[in-house]
Parts: sequence; C-alpha cells; structure tokens
Amino acid sequence: MAIMSVDLAFRRWTDLGLVVLDRPAGTSAVHCEILTWDDGGNGPGPVEADILAGRLNHFCNLRNIRVLMLDGPQAWKSRTNGHAHARTSERILNTAAKTGPPGMVKPSTYRGFAEFCVDVYDALCRRGWKRLDTTAAPTHGHERVLVESYPCAAWKALGLKALASKRRARVSDLATSFAALNAVVPLQVNRPPNHDQLQAIVGGLPGIALEVRNYDGARIVGTPPRREDGQWREGFIVLPLPPKPEDASRLSD
Repeated sequence: MAIMSVDLAFRRWTDLGLVVLDRPAGTSAVHCEILTWDDGGNGPGPVEADILAGRLNHFCNLRNIRVLMLDGPQAWKSRTNGHAHARTSERILNTAAKTGPPGMVKPSTYRGFAEFCVDVYDALCRRGWKRLDTTAAPTHGHERVLVESYPCAAWKALGLKALASKRRARVSDLATSFAALNAVVPLQVNRPPNHDQLQAIVGGLPGIALEVRNYDGARIVGTPPRREDGQWREGFIVLPLPPKPEDASRLSD
C-alpha cells in the first residue's frame, strides 16, 4: 500500500512538496511518484487550510491511501509537559522552531505557518482522519492516520547530512543529497525532485513502515496527542530508521 507525504507550505501552492511513496512486495527500492499541484482554480494567493485538506482527502480516497505524512506541527504545547516553550517531541529532537501554548511560537515569525498546519490537521480530522495516537499504525483497514514528519531530523536519523534550507540550497546540493539518500534507501522517481519534494520524500519514508506495521522501521518521538482546554496538544513526530545491516547487505547484492 502506498502512503502520501507532504512538505507543507502556506504562501504558494507551488511551494508544496507532494509525493506518493510505495515499496512493492518483493522489491527493495522505494517508488516515489512526485506530484505537482496548481492552485486548483482557487487563485494564486496563499494556500487555505480547508481547501488543501479537501484536496488531500480526495486524492487519498482515490488512491486508497491511509497514512498521510505532514511536515508541520499538528498541535500546541501542553501546559503540563514540563517544557517551557516546546512540545515534548520538539524538545527531544531540538527542532529549529518550537510550538508553545496556543498562538505562541519561537521564533515569532513561525506563528502563521504553525497555525496553518494545525488547521490542516483539524480540517483533515473533520473529514475522518485521526492523529496518530499510539505507537502503532492503523489497527483496522479503514482507519486513516495523520503522521507528523520532520525532514531535518529524518536526514540525521538515516546518518546523512541534513539538506540545506531552500533559500541556501543550490542545484548541486539537491543532487548530492538525493544521491546520498539513494545510497541508503534505493529510490525510483518519476522526475528529479526539487527541494520541497526531496524533503517530502525523506520525511515520508517512515510512513511506509507504519503502513505495513513494521515498527522496527520507524522511530516514534514524543507523547500522544490529546485535547486540553479545547485545543489539540503534543503529538508524535515519526522518523525513519536506516536499514538493518542484514537489509543493507541484501540490497547491495
């Protein structure tokens, strides 16, 4: 079964990184279908959370996708998690941006994006999805689960150097990072990925493991999402793990 991974963006539709990942039975390579979406007739302005959620939900229904990876915060910090400015998952991974209590973030310029991301999760949940709330993948075939990714930590989890920021990355950086990732996890892509798409690929890799209930193939960080004072708080961030030595030996044969 395939999964979908999204590198979220809210200023322009063209900034979204959208990929479908699958590892067919009996094969070693991950198939990466890179998608390109226009504004869908909604104008070239900022991405609206509810419209994006509707399009993601429709696409996943068509493809029978039940695991949707999203690079962006799913909730706010709990009052009782023991951390001053971050969710537990963010503190463990030392993320560059921190999601505090509702409406409070570090740095302050992150607020618009954080609010957009939480709204996307909420809009998808209104359409029948649920935030990953245990350390297990869906227990029933009809369940559709939202999983938070973090590409920067995903690169490091695979033993690789994180991709430079979009503003600083050169074409050569993309090629180098893609080659390094392909050496660890063989990839088959339908076109060369841009920065957003490459981030979606690496961030989405653990979704393949969750889809087939291979819990050894993913690292789940943080605490379950929960409702607090009418808002969603905390939530897991899920990272890929490098192939086991025996898997790496098999892939090199």
